[in-house]
Amino acid sequence: METLGSATAICTDKTGTLTVNEMTVRKIFVYGKTLDVTGKGYDKNGEFLNNGQKVETGEGVRLLLETGLFCNNAILDKEPIGDPTEIALLVSAAKAGLPDLRKDHERLDEIPFDSERKKMSVICTADGKTLMHTKGAVEKVLDNCTHIYKDGGVARLTQEDINQILAVNHLFASEALRVLAFARKELEDGPHEERGLVFLGLQGMIDPPRPEVREAYQKCREAGLRVVMITGDHKDTAAAVAKEIGILDDGTLLTGVELDALSDEEYIRVAPEVRVYARVSPQHKVRITDMYKKMGHVVAMTGDGINDAPALKRSNIGVAMGITGTDVTKEASDMVLADDNFATIVAAIEEGRGIYENIRKFVYYLLSSNFAEVITIFAAMLLNMPLPLLPVQLLWINLVTDGLPALALGVEPYEKEIMKRPPRNPREGIITKGIIVYLVAVGFVVAAATLSLFYFGMNVDEARTVAFTFFVVVEKFIAYNFRTFGSFHKISFVSNRQLLIACAISFPLQAAIVYVPFLNPIFHTVPLPWWDWLEIIGASFAVFGIVEGIKTLLRYFERRASRLRRPSRKARLRMVEVRREEWSGMRRAR
Repeated sequence: METLGSATAICTDKTGTLTVNEMTVRKIFVYGKTLDVTGKGYDKNGEFLNNGQKVETGEGVRLLLETGLFCNNAILDKEPIGDPTEIALLVSAAKAGLPDLRKDHERLDEIPFDSERKKMSVICTADGKTLMHTKGAVEKVLDNCTHIYKDGGVARLTQEDINQILAVNHLFASEALRVLAFARKELEDGPHEERGLVFLGLQGMIDPPRPEVREAYQKCREAGLRVVMITGDHKDTAAAVAKEIGILDDGTLLTGVELDALSDEEYIRVAPEVRVYARVSPQHKVRITDMYKKMGHVVAMTGDGINDAPALKRSNIGVAMGITGTDVTKEASDMVLADDNFATIVAAIEEGRGIYENIRKFVYYLLSSNFAEVITIFAAMLLNMPLPLLPVQLLWINLVTDGLPALALGVEPYEKEIMKRPPRNPREGIITKGIIVYLVAVGFVVAAATLSLFYFGMNVDEARTVAFTFFVVVEKFIAYNFRTFGSFHKISFVSNRQLLIACAISFPLQAAIVYVPFLNPIFHTVPLPWWDWLEIIGASFAVFGIVEGIKTLLRYFERRASRLRRPSRKARLRMVEVRREEWSGMRRAR
Protein backbone atom coordinates (compact mmCIF):
# COMPACT_ATOMS: atom_id res chain seq x y z
CA MET A 1 0.00 0.00 0.00
CA GLU A 2 2.92 2.34 0.79
CA THR A 3 4.33 1.75 -2.73
CA LEU A 4 0.93 2.34 -4.29
CA GLY A 5 0.78 5.69 -2.54
CA SER A 6 3.97 6.73 -4.35
CA ALA A 7 2.77 5.57 -7.80
CA THR A 8 3.39 8.09 -10.59
CA ALA A 9 1.93 6.16 -13.56
CA ILE A 10 -1.15 3.93 -13.93
CA CYS A 11 -1.24 1.65 -16.98
CA THR A 12 -4.83 0.48 -17.10
CA ASP A 13 -6.88 -1.84 -19.28
CA LYS A 14 -9.93 -0.36 -20.98
CA THR A 15 -12.56 -3.08 -20.96
CA GLY A 16 -14.08 -3.64 -17.55
CA THR A 17 -11.73 -1.24 -15.77
CA LEU A 18 -12.48 2.07 -17.45
CA THR A 19 -15.74 0.75 -18.92
CA VAL A 20 -18.69 -1.04 -17.31
CA ASN A 21 -17.93 -4.32 -19.14
CA GLU A 22 -21.55 -4.81 -20.14
CA MET A 23 -21.57 -5.00 -23.91
CA THR A 24 -24.62 -4.20 -26.04
CA VAL A 25 -24.70 -4.64 -29.84
CA ARG A 26 -25.69 -1.28 -31.35
CA LYS A 27 -24.95 -1.70 -35.06
CA ILE A 28 -24.78 -4.53 -37.58
CA PHE A 29 -23.25 -4.41 -41.04
CA VAL A 30 -23.86 -6.87 -43.83
CA TYR A 31 -22.88 -6.15 -47.40
CA GLY A 32 -24.43 -2.86 -48.51
CA LYS A 33 -26.57 -2.41 -45.39
CA THR A 34 -26.10 -1.05 -41.86
CA LEU A 35 -28.74 -1.72 -39.22
CA ASP A 36 -29.22 -0.14 -35.82
CA VAL A 37 -30.10 -2.46 -32.93
CA THR A 38 -32.24 -1.15 -30.07
CA GLY A 39 -32.33 -2.38 -26.48
CA LYS A 40 -30.29 -1.94 -23.36
CA GLY A 41 -27.87 -4.19 -21.54
CA TYR A 42 -28.66 -7.89 -21.66
CA ASP A 43 -32.41 -7.41 -22.24
CA LYS A 44 -33.53 -9.70 -25.10
CA ASN A 45 -36.13 -7.21 -26.27
CA GLY A 46 -35.01 -5.07 -29.17
CA GLU A 47 -35.57 -4.19 -32.82
CA PHE A 48 -33.50 -3.89 -35.99
CA LEU A 49 -33.84 -0.50 -37.68
CA ASN A 50 -32.81 0.75 -41.09
CA ASN A 51 -32.85 4.55 -41.28
CA GLY A 52 -35.10 4.59 -38.23
CA GLN A 53 -37.61 2.12 -39.69
CA LYS A 54 -38.13 -1.37 -38.28
CA VAL A 55 -37.06 -4.07 -40.74
CA GLU A 56 -37.07 -7.82 -40.87
CA THR A 57 -33.68 -9.51 -40.70
CA GLY A 58 -32.75 -11.09 -44.02
CA GLU A 59 -30.69 -14.16 -44.80
CA GLY A 60 -27.36 -12.29 -44.54
CA VAL A 61 -28.15 -10.94 -41.07
CA ARG A 62 -29.37 -14.37 -39.98
CA LEU A 63 -26.11 -16.04 -41.04
CA LEU A 64 -24.13 -13.33 -39.28
CA LEU A 65 -26.07 -13.75 -36.03
CA GLU A 66 -25.86 -17.55 -36.26
CA THR A 67 -22.06 -17.40 -36.45
CA GLY A 68 -22.10 -15.13 -33.39
CA LEU A 69 -24.18 -17.82 -31.68
CA PHE A 70 -22.01 -20.79 -32.63
CA CYS A 71 -18.68 -19.07 -32.02
CA ASN A 72 -19.58 -18.51 -28.41
CA ASN A 73 -19.01 -20.05 -24.96
CA ALA A 74 -21.34 -17.83 -22.94
CA ILE A 75 -24.70 -18.86 -21.48
CA LEU A 76 -27.71 -16.53 -21.62
CA ASP A 77 -29.87 -17.38 -18.66
CA LYS A 78 -31.52 -15.46 -15.85
CA GLU A 79 -27.98 -14.63 -14.76
CA PRO A 80 -25.77 -14.48 -17.89
CA ILE A 81 -22.51 -16.41 -17.57
CA GLY A 82 -19.39 -15.80 -19.61
CA ASP A 83 -17.49 -13.08 -21.41
CA PRO A 84 -19.55 -9.87 -21.79
CA THR A 85 -18.72 -9.66 -25.51
CA GLU A 86 -20.06 -13.17 -26.12
CA ILE A 87 -23.15 -12.50 -23.99
CA ALA A 88 -23.87 -9.44 -26.17
CA LEU A 89 -23.73 -11.64 -29.29
CA LEU A 90 -26.23 -14.08 -27.76
CA VAL A 91 -28.54 -11.18 -26.93
CA SER A 92 -28.39 -9.76 -30.48
CA ALA A 93 -29.28 -13.20 -31.86
CA ALA A 94 -32.17 -13.50 -29.37
CA LYS A 95 -33.52 -10.09 -30.49
CA ALA A 96 -33.81 -11.54 -34.00
CA GLY A 97 -35.76 -14.49 -32.62
CA LEU A 98 -33.03 -17.07 -33.15
CA PRO A 99 -33.07 -20.00 -30.73
CA ASP A 100 -29.83 -21.28 -29.19
CA LEU A 101 -28.79 -23.52 -32.10
CA ARG A 102 -25.78 -24.86 -30.24
CA LYS A 103 -28.01 -27.49 -28.63
CA ASP A 104 -28.69 -29.10 -32.01
CA HIS A 105 -25.19 -28.74 -33.51
CA GLU A 106 -22.37 -30.84 -32.16
CA ARG A 107 -19.15 -28.91 -31.60
CA LEU A 108 -16.23 -30.94 -32.93
CA ASP A 109 -13.37 -28.57 -32.18
CA GLU A 110 -12.45 -25.07 -31.07
CA ILE A 111 -9.50 -22.88 -31.98
CA PRO A 112 -9.55 -20.52 -28.97
CA PHE A 113 -9.00 -16.79 -29.00
CA ASP A 114 -5.63 -15.46 -27.93
CA SER A 115 -4.09 -12.01 -27.90
CA GLU A 116 -1.77 -12.77 -30.82
CA ARG A 117 -4.30 -14.26 -33.28
CA LYS A 118 -7.14 -11.97 -32.10
CA LYS A 119 -9.76 -14.39 -33.40
CA MET A 120 -11.62 -17.56 -32.43
CA SER A 121 -13.08 -20.40 -34.49
CA VAL A 122 -15.36 -23.34 -33.74
CA ILE A 123 -16.20 -26.34 -35.89
CA CYS A 124 -19.77 -27.66 -35.70
CA THR A 125 -21.67 -30.35 -37.52
CA ALA A 126 -25.38 -30.77 -38.31
CA ASP A 127 -27.48 -32.16 -41.13
CA GLY A 128 -24.44 -33.88 -42.58
CA LYS A 129 -22.48 -30.61 -42.95
CA THR A 130 -19.39 -29.49 -41.10
CA LEU A 131 -18.96 -25.72 -40.74
CA MET A 132 -16.24 -23.50 -39.34
CA HIS A 133 -17.47 -20.31 -37.69
CA THR A 134 -14.96 -17.53 -37.00
CA LYS A 135 -15.12 -14.23 -35.15
CA GLY A 136 -12.42 -11.72 -34.25
CA ALA A 137 -10.69 -8.45 -35.02
CA VAL A 138 -11.77 -7.09 -38.41
CA GLU A 139 -8.33 -6.99 -40.03
CA LYS A 140 -7.42 -10.47 -38.73
CA VAL A 141 -10.62 -12.08 -40.02
CA LEU A 142 -10.38 -10.28 -43.38
CA ASP A 143 -6.86 -11.65 -43.83
CA ASN A 144 -8.34 -15.16 -43.90
CA CYS A 145 -11.34 -14.37 -46.14
CA THR A 146 -11.44 -14.99 -49.89
CA HIS A 147 -15.19 -14.63 -50.42
CA ILE A 148 -18.08 -12.51 -49.15
CA TYR A 149 -21.78 -13.19 -48.70
CA LYS A 150 -23.80 -10.59 -50.65
CA ASP A 151 -26.99 -10.38 -52.66
CA GLY A 152 -28.15 -13.76 -51.35
CA GLY A 153 -25.06 -15.65 -52.49
CA VAL A 154 -21.31 -16.08 -52.15
CA ALA A 155 -19.02 -13.92 -54.31
CA ARG A 156 -15.32 -13.32 -54.62
CA LEU A 157 -13.98 -10.80 -52.08
CA THR A 158 -12.63 -7.80 -53.99
CA GLN A 159 -10.49 -4.88 -52.91
CA GLU A 160 -13.53 -2.65 -53.25
CA ASP A 161 -15.36 -4.90 -50.78
CA ILE A 162 -12.43 -4.76 -48.36
CA ASN A 163 -12.28 -0.97 -48.59
CA GLN A 164 -16.00 -0.71 -47.83
CA ILE A 165 -15.71 -3.05 -44.85
CA LEU A 166 -12.72 -1.13 -43.45
CA ALA A 167 -14.56 2.18 -43.92
CA VAL A 168 -17.56 0.86 -41.97
CA ASN A 169 -15.21 -0.52 -39.31
CA HIS A 170 -13.61 2.92 -38.98
CA LEU A 171 -17.05 4.55 -38.73
CA PHE A 172 -18.21 2.14 -36.02
CA ALA A 173 -14.96 2.43 -34.07
CA SER A 174 -15.05 6.24 -34.17
CA GLU A 175 -18.43 6.00 -32.38
CA ALA A 176 -16.68 4.12 -29.52
CA LEU A 177 -18.07 0.78 -30.70
CA ARG A 178 -16.06 -2.39 -30.27
CA VAL A 179 -16.23 -4.09 -33.66
CA LEU A 180 -16.02 -7.81 -34.41
CA ALA A 181 -15.99 -9.43 -37.85
CA PHE A 182 -17.70 -12.76 -38.60
CA ALA A 183 -16.99 -15.39 -41.25
CA ARG A 184 -17.70 -19.05 -41.99
CA LYS A 185 -16.99 -21.81 -44.44
CA GLU A 186 -18.06 -25.37 -45.15
CA LEU A 187 -15.28 -27.85 -44.42
CA GLU A 188 -14.23 -30.74 -46.58
CA ASP A 189 -11.97 -33.61 -45.56
CA GLY A 190 -8.51 -32.43 -44.53
CA PRO A 191 -6.95 -30.09 -41.99
CA HIS A 192 -9.17 -27.51 -40.31
CA GLU A 193 -7.46 -24.28 -41.30
CA GLU A 194 -8.78 -20.74 -40.92
CA ARG A 195 -8.38 -19.97 -44.61
CA GLY A 196 -10.72 -19.41 -47.52
CA LEU A 197 -13.45 -18.05 -45.25
CA VAL A 198 -16.64 -16.33 -46.42
CA PHE A 199 -17.01 -12.88 -44.87
CA LEU A 200 -20.49 -12.35 -43.35
CA GLY A 201 -20.44 -8.94 -41.68
CA LEU A 202 -19.71 -6.86 -38.61
CA GLN A 203 -21.29 -6.33 -35.21
CA GLY A 204 -20.48 -3.14 -33.31
CA MET A 205 -21.11 -3.11 -29.58
CA ILE A 206 -20.93 -0.36 -27.02
CA ASP A 207 -19.21 -0.68 -23.67
CA PRO A 208 -19.70 2.76 -22.11
CA PRO A 209 -17.20 4.27 -19.66
CA ARG A 210 -18.06 3.88 -16.01
CA PRO A 211 -19.82 7.02 -14.73
CA GLU A 212 -17.23 7.58 -12.00
CA VAL A 213 -14.16 7.16 -14.22
CA ARG A 214 -13.95 10.70 -15.62
CA GLU A 215 -13.98 12.17 -12.10
CA ALA A 216 -11.36 9.62 -10.99
CA TYR A 217 -9.19 10.54 -13.99
CA GLN A 218 -9.42 14.24 -13.16
CA LYS A 219 -8.36 13.42 -9.62
CA CYS A 220 -5.33 11.60 -11.05
CA ARG A 221 -4.37 14.67 -13.09
CA GLU A 222 -4.60 16.89 -10.03
CA ALA A 223 -2.48 14.37 -8.12
CA GLY A 224 0.27 14.44 -10.76
CA LEU A 225 -0.40 10.85 -11.88
CA ARG A 226 0.12 9.81 -15.50
CA VAL A 227 -2.76 7.60 -16.68
CA VAL A 228 -2.17 5.41 -19.74
CA MET A 229 -4.95 3.35 -21.33
CA ILE A 230 -3.88 0.01 -22.86
CA THR A 231 -6.30 -2.01 -24.98
CA GLY A 232 -6.44 -4.61 -27.68
CA ASP A 233 -9.29 -2.76 -29.39
CA HIS A 234 -9.08 -0.89 -32.69
CA LYS A 235 -7.35 2.49 -32.40
CA ASP A 236 -10.51 4.42 -33.36
CA THR A 237 -12.52 2.68 -30.63
CA ALA A 238 -9.76 3.32 -28.12
CA ALA A 239 -9.50 6.99 -29.16
CA ALA A 240 -13.26 7.54 -28.89
CA VAL A 241 -13.44 6.07 -25.37
CA ALA A 242 -10.28 7.90 -24.26
CA LYS A 243 -11.65 11.22 -25.51
CA GLU A 244 -14.91 10.68 -23.66
CA ILE A 245 -12.97 10.10 -20.42
CA GLY A 246 -10.49 12.89 -21.12
CA ILE A 247 -7.33 10.78 -21.39
CA LEU A 248 -6.50 11.99 -24.91
CA ASP A 249 -6.92 15.67 -24.06
CA ASP A 250 -3.17 16.11 -23.59
CA GLY A 251 -1.51 13.21 -25.39
CA THR A 252 -1.33 10.93 -28.42
CA LEU A 253 -2.22 7.36 -29.38
CA LEU A 254 0.19 4.59 -30.35
CA THR A 255 -0.70 1.20 -31.85
CA GLY A 256 1.09 -2.08 -31.25
CA VAL A 257 2.37 -2.11 -34.83
CA GLU A 258 3.78 1.41 -34.44
CA LEU A 259 5.34 0.43 -31.11
CA ASP A 260 7.10 -2.54 -32.74
CA ALA A 261 8.56 -0.19 -35.36
CA LEU A 262 10.18 2.06 -32.75
CA SER A 263 13.65 1.47 -31.36
CA ASP A 264 14.18 2.02 -27.63
CA GLU A 265 15.88 5.37 -28.36
CA GLU A 266 12.91 6.53 -30.46
CA TYR A 267 10.37 5.16 -28.01
CA ILE A 268 11.83 6.93 -24.97
CA ARG A 269 11.47 10.25 -26.83
CA VAL A 270 7.79 9.78 -27.68
CA ALA A 271 6.64 7.80 -24.62
CA PRO A 272 6.00 10.92 -22.46
CA GLU A 273 3.34 12.06 -24.97
CA VAL A 274 1.55 8.70 -25.40
CA ARG A 275 -1.66 8.35 -23.40
CA VAL A 276 -3.35 5.48 -25.25
CA TYR A 277 -1.98 2.20 -26.62
CA ALA A 278 -4.30 0.31 -29.01
CA ARG A 279 -4.14 -3.14 -30.62
CA VAL A 280 -1.43 -4.22 -28.19
CA SER A 281 -0.44 -7.67 -26.95
CA PRO A 282 0.76 -8.75 -23.48
CA GLN A 283 4.33 -8.58 -24.81
CA HIS A 284 3.79 -4.91 -25.56
CA LYS A 285 2.66 -4.42 -21.96
CA VAL A 286 6.05 -5.67 -20.74
CA ARG A 287 7.87 -3.18 -22.98
CA ILE A 288 5.59 -0.33 -21.90
CA THR A 289 6.20 -1.18 -18.23
CA ASP A 290 9.97 -1.32 -18.69
CA MET A 291 9.98 2.01 -20.53
CA TYR A 292 8.05 3.88 -17.87
CA LYS A 293 10.28 2.43 -15.16
CA LYS A 294 13.32 3.54 -17.18
CA MET A 295 11.80 7.04 -17.25
CA GLY A 296 11.76 7.00 -13.44
CA HIS A 297 8.08 6.26 -12.90
CA VAL A 298 6.61 4.06 -10.19
CA VAL A 299 4.26 1.99 -12.37
CA ALA A 300 0.94 0.40 -11.43
CA MET A 301 -0.09 -2.07 -14.17
CA THR A 302 -3.47 -3.80 -14.46
CA GLY A 303 -4.14 -7.15 -16.11
CA ASP A 304 -6.56 -10.06 -16.19
CA GLY A 305 -5.25 -12.70 -18.62
CA ILE A 306 -2.58 -15.36 -18.10
CA ASN A 307 -0.30 -13.59 -20.57
CA ASP A 308 -0.49 -10.39 -18.50
CA ALA A 309 1.41 -12.02 -15.61
CA PRO A 310 4.92 -11.02 -16.85
CA ALA A 311 3.93 -7.35 -17.13
CA LEU A 312 2.37 -7.41 -13.64
CA LYS A 313 5.55 -8.93 -12.23
CA ARG A 314 7.75 -6.33 -13.95
CA SER A 315 5.71 -3.37 -12.69
CA ASN A 316 6.16 -1.80 -9.27
CA ILE A 317 2.54 -2.56 -8.37
CA GLY A 318 0.76 -5.34 -10.26
CA VAL A 319 -3.02 -5.01 -10.06
CA ALA A 320 -5.10 -8.07 -11.02
CA MET A 321 -8.80 -8.03 -11.80
CA GLY A 322 -10.81 -9.82 -9.14
CA ILE A 323 -13.84 -10.59 -11.34
CA THR A 324 -12.33 -11.35 -14.76
CA GLY A 325 -8.75 -12.10 -13.69
CA THR A 326 -7.27 -15.58 -13.90
CA ASP A 327 -5.72 -17.34 -10.90
CA VAL A 328 -2.26 -17.01 -12.49
CA THR A 329 -2.69 -13.24 -12.81
CA LYS A 330 -3.88 -12.92 -9.22
CA GLU A 331 -0.87 -14.87 -7.98
CA ALA A 332 1.51 -12.66 -9.99
CA SER A 333 -0.03 -9.40 -8.76
CA ASP A 334 0.58 -7.33 -5.65
CA MET A 335 -3.08 -6.50 -5.17
CA VAL A 336 -6.42 -7.77 -6.48
CA LEU A 337 -9.14 -5.34 -7.50
CA ALA A 338 -12.39 -6.79 -6.17
CA ASP A 339 -14.68 -4.77 -8.47
CA ASP A 340 -12.37 -4.33 -11.53
CA ASN A 341 -12.99 -0.57 -11.30
CA PHE A 342 -10.43 2.11 -12.20
CA ALA A 343 -11.89 4.43 -9.56
CA THR A 344 -10.98 1.82 -6.93
CA ILE A 345 -7.32 1.98 -8.03
CA VAL A 346 -7.39 5.75 -7.55
CA ALA A 347 -9.04 5.31 -4.14
CA ALA A 348 -6.32 2.79 -3.19
CA ILE A 349 -3.61 5.28 -4.20
CA GLU A 350 -5.31 7.91 -2.04
CA GLU A 351 -5.42 5.39 0.82
CA GLY A 352 -1.72 4.62 0.33
CA ARG A 353 -0.83 8.30 0.42
CA GLY A 354 -2.96 8.79 3.53
CA ILE A 355 -1.37 5.86 5.37
CA TYR A 356 2.12 7.14 4.58
CA GLU A 357 1.21 10.66 5.70
CA ASN A 358 -0.12 9.36 9.02
CA ILE A 359 3.03 7.29 9.58
CA ARG A 360 5.05 10.48 9.08
CA LYS A 361 2.87 12.41 11.53
CA PHE A 362 3.24 9.65 14.14
CA VAL A 363 7.03 9.53 13.78
CA TYR A 364 7.53 13.31 13.60
CA TYR A 365 5.44 13.94 16.69
CA LEU A 366 7.39 11.47 18.82
CA LEU A 367 10.73 12.69 17.47
CA SER A 368 9.86 16.33 18.17
CA SER A 369 9.02 15.40 21.77
CA ASN A 370 12.30 13.52 22.16
CA PHE A 371 14.29 16.38 20.64
CA ALA A 372 12.62 18.80 23.06
CA GLU A 373 13.46 16.58 26.05
CA VAL A 374 17.10 16.16 25.03
CA ILE A 375 17.57 19.87 24.32
CA THR A 376 15.89 20.82 27.62
CA ILE A 377 18.09 18.57 29.75
CA PHE A 378 21.27 19.37 27.80
CA ALA A 379 20.66 23.14 27.97
CA ALA A 380 19.96 22.96 31.72
CA MET A 381 23.27 21.18 32.25
CA LEU A 382 25.14 23.76 30.15
CA LEU A 383 23.54 26.61 32.11
CA ASN A 384 24.38 24.87 35.41
CA MET A 385 20.68 24.76 36.35
CA PRO A 386 18.94 22.04 38.38
CA LEU A 387 17.29 19.42 36.18
CA PRO A 388 13.86 20.75 35.15
CA LEU A 389 12.65 17.22 34.38
CA LEU A 390 13.52 14.13 36.39
CA PRO A 391 13.90 10.59 34.95
CA VAL A 392 10.55 9.36 36.30
CA GLN A 393 8.83 12.41 34.80
CA LEU A 394 10.45 11.79 31.39
CA LEU A 395 9.31 8.19 31.59
CA TRP A 396 5.74 9.35 32.30
CA ILE A 397 5.85 11.79 29.36
CA ASN A 398 7.16 9.19 26.89
CA LEU A 399 5.11 6.16 27.92
CA VAL A 400 1.76 7.64 28.94
CA THR A 401 0.97 11.19 27.91
CA ASP A 402 2.76 11.18 24.51
CA GLY A 403 1.83 7.63 23.50
CA LEU A 404 -1.93 8.12 23.20
CA PRO A 405 -1.80 11.28 21.00
CA ALA A 406 0.82 9.62 18.78
CA LEU A 407 -1.49 6.65 18.21
CA ALA A 408 -4.34 9.06 17.48
CA LEU A 409 -2.23 10.80 14.81
CA GLY A 410 -1.78 7.38 13.16
CA VAL A 411 -5.51 7.32 12.39
CA GLU A 412 -5.83 10.99 11.42
CA PRO A 413 -8.54 11.52 8.73
CA TYR A 414 -6.86 12.08 5.37
CA GLU A 415 -6.57 15.69 4.25
CA LYS A 416 -8.76 16.84 1.36
CA GLU A 417 -5.70 18.16 -0.46
CA ILE A 418 -3.88 14.82 -0.40
CA MET A 419 -4.75 14.07 -4.05
CA LYS A 420 -3.83 17.56 -5.19
CA ARG A 421 -0.15 17.10 -4.40
CA PRO A 422 2.45 15.56 -6.71
CA PRO A 423 3.58 12.00 -5.90
CA ARG A 424 6.40 11.80 -3.40
CA ASN A 425 9.83 10.62 -4.46
CA PRO A 426 9.95 6.87 -3.64
CA ARG A 427 13.70 7.17 -2.96
CA GLU A 428 13.08 9.83 -0.35
CA GLY A 429 13.10 8.61 3.25
CA ILE A 430 10.64 9.58 5.96
CA ILE A 431 13.26 11.81 7.58
CA THR A 432 14.56 14.52 5.22
CA LYS A 433 16.87 17.47 5.82
CA GLY A 434 13.94 19.88 5.89
CA ILE A 435 12.09 17.73 8.43
CA ILE A 436 15.16 17.50 10.69
CA VAL A 437 15.38 21.32 10.68
CA TYR A 438 11.68 21.54 11.49
CA LEU A 439 11.81 19.00 14.34
CA VAL A 440 14.93 20.55 15.88
CA ALA A 441 13.32 24.01 15.66
CA VAL A 442 10.21 22.72 17.42
CA GLY A 443 12.45 21.11 20.05
CA PHE A 444 14.27 24.38 20.70
CA VAL A 445 11.00 26.31 21.04
CA VAL A 446 9.58 23.82 23.55
CA ALA A 447 12.87 23.63 25.46
CA ALA A 448 13.13 27.43 25.65
CA ALA A 449 9.59 27.73 27.01
CA THR A 450 10.16 24.91 29.51
CA LEU A 451 13.41 26.40 30.83
CA SER A 452 11.86 29.86 31.06
CA LEU A 453 8.98 28.62 33.20
CA PHE A 454 11.40 26.62 35.34
CA TYR A 455 13.82 29.53 35.79
CA PHE A 456 11.15 32.00 36.93
CA GLY A 457 9.48 29.52 39.30
CA MET A 458 8.94 30.26 43.01
CA ASN A 459 11.03 27.31 44.26
CA VAL A 460 12.63 24.24 42.74
CA ASP A 461 9.81 21.78 43.53
CA GLU A 462 7.07 24.07 42.25
CA ALA A 463 9.15 25.19 39.25
CA ARG A 464 9.87 21.58 38.34
CA THR A 465 6.16 20.70 38.62
CA VAL A 466 5.28 23.67 36.40
CA ALA A 467 7.92 22.64 33.82
CA PHE A 468 6.78 19.01 33.96
CA THR A 469 3.08 19.89 33.59
CA PHE A 470 3.82 22.42 30.84
CA PHE A 471 5.72 19.77 28.91
CA VAL A 472 2.75 17.38 29.12
CA VAL A 473 0.24 20.08 28.12
CA VAL A 474 2.27 21.64 25.30
CA GLU A 475 2.79 18.22 23.70
CA LYS A 476 -0.99 18.00 23.27
CA PHE A 477 -0.98 21.39 21.56
CA ILE A 478 1.89 20.28 19.32
CA ALA A 479 -0.06 17.13 18.43
CA TYR A 480 -2.55 19.46 16.77
CA ASN A 481 0.32 21.18 14.95
CA PHE A 482 1.31 17.82 13.52
CA ARG A 483 -2.20 16.95 12.33
CA THR A 484 -1.41 18.72 9.08
CA PHE A 485 1.69 19.89 7.25
CA GLY A 486 -0.39 22.78 5.95
CA SER A 487 -2.19 25.52 7.87
CA PHE A 488 -4.08 24.33 10.93
CA HIS A 489 -7.13 26.49 10.19
CA LYS A 490 -7.87 24.38 7.09
CA ILE A 491 -8.81 21.31 9.13
CA SER A 492 -11.61 20.72 11.61
CA PHE A 493 -10.61 20.79 15.26
CA VAL A 494 -12.97 17.91 16.11
CA SER A 495 -12.48 15.70 13.03
CA ASN A 496 -9.97 13.46 14.85
CA ARG A 497 -12.06 12.14 17.72
CA GLN A 498 -9.33 9.73 18.82
CA LEU A 499 -7.00 12.67 19.47
CA LEU A 500 -9.68 14.45 21.47
CA ILE A 501 -10.13 11.31 23.57
CA ALA A 502 -6.34 10.95 24.01
CA CYS A 503 -6.11 14.53 25.28
CA ALA A 504 -9.16 14.05 27.50
CA ILE A 505 -7.43 11.06 29.12
CA SER A 506 -3.99 12.70 29.43
CA PHE A 507 -5.13 15.85 31.23
CA PRO A 508 -6.91 14.11 34.17
CA LEU A 509 -3.95 11.74 34.57
CA GLN A 510 -1.55 14.66 34.80
CA ALA A 511 -3.88 16.46 37.23
CA ALA A 512 -3.92 13.33 39.40
CA ILE A 513 -0.11 13.31 39.56
CA VAL A 514 -0.13 16.95 40.62
CA TYR A 515 -2.97 16.89 43.17
CA VAL A 516 -3.24 13.31 44.56
CA PRO A 517 -1.07 13.32 47.71
CA PHE A 518 0.33 9.77 47.56
CA LEU A 519 1.47 10.33 43.93
CA ASN A 520 3.40 13.53 44.73
CA PRO A 521 6.48 11.82 46.24
CA ILE A 522 6.57 9.23 43.44
CA PHE A 523 6.69 11.84 40.66
CA HIS A 524 8.32 14.62 42.71
CA THR A 525 5.43 17.06 42.22
CA VAL A 526 3.59 19.54 44.38
CA PRO A 527 0.05 20.97 44.01
CA LEU A 528 -0.07 24.01 41.72
CA PRO A 529 -2.10 27.21 42.32
CA TRP A 530 -4.46 28.39 39.60
CA TRP A 531 -2.14 31.15 38.31
CA ASP A 532 0.49 28.56 37.44
CA TRP A 533 -2.07 26.91 35.18
CA LEU A 534 -2.67 30.24 33.46
CA GLU A 535 1.06 30.47 32.76
CA ILE A 536 1.13 26.90 31.45
CA ILE A 537 -1.88 27.36 29.13
CA GLY A 538 -0.66 30.75 27.90
CA ALA A 539 2.83 29.42 27.16
CA SER A 540 1.31 26.42 25.34
CA PHE A 541 -0.73 28.69 23.06
CA ALA A 542 2.40 30.76 22.39
CA VAL A 543 4.38 27.64 21.42
CA PHE A 544 1.50 26.47 19.20
CA GLY A 545 1.54 29.80 17.33
CA ILE A 546 5.34 29.78 16.93
CA VAL A 547 5.30 26.22 15.54
CA GLU A 548 2.62 27.23 13.03
CA GLY A 549 4.87 30.12 12.01
CA ILE A 550 7.82 27.73 11.53
CA LYS A 551 5.65 25.55 9.29
CA THR A 552 4.66 28.57 7.22
CA LEU A 553 8.31 29.58 6.74
CA LEU A 554 9.32 26.05 5.72
CA ARG A 555 6.46 25.86 3.20
CA TYR A 556 7.57 29.19 1.72
CA PHE A 557 11.17 28.06 1.28
CA GLU A 558 10.04 24.68 -0.18
CA ARG A 559 7.83 26.42 -2.76
CA ARG A 560 10.63 28.80 -3.64
CA ALA A 561 13.14 25.96 -4.10
CA SER A 562 10.59 24.02 -6.18
CA ARG A 563 10.05 27.02 -8.50
CA LEU A 564 13.80 27.41 -8.98
CA ARG A 565 14.21 23.72 -9.87
CA ARG A 566 11.19 23.60 -12.17
CA PRO A 567 11.52 24.76 -15.81
CA SER A 568 9.41 27.75 -16.81
CA ARG A 569 6.02 27.21 -18.41
CA LYS A 570 7.42 28.46 -21.72
CA ALA A 571 10.28 25.94 -21.56
CA ARG A 572 7.89 23.08 -20.70
CA LEU A 573 5.61 23.94 -23.63
CA ARG A 574 8.62 24.07 -25.91
CA MET A 575 9.77 20.60 -24.77
CA VAL A 576 6.31 19.20 -25.46
CA GLU A 577 6.28 20.79 -28.91
CA VAL A 578 9.74 19.37 -29.74
CA ARG A 579 8.64 15.87 -28.71
CA ARG A 580 5.51 16.09 -30.85
CA GLU A 581 7.53 17.30 -33.85
CA GLU A 582 9.93 14.37 -33.41
CA TRP A 583 7.01 11.96 -33.12
CA SER A 584 5.29 13.35 -36.23
CA GLY A 585 8.57 13.16 -38.16
CA MET A 586 9.09 9.50 -37.22
CA ARG A 587 5.53 8.65 -38.24
CA ARG A 588 5.94 10.33 -41.62
CA ALA A 589 9.26 8.59 -42.15
CA ARG A 590 7.66 5.21 -41.55
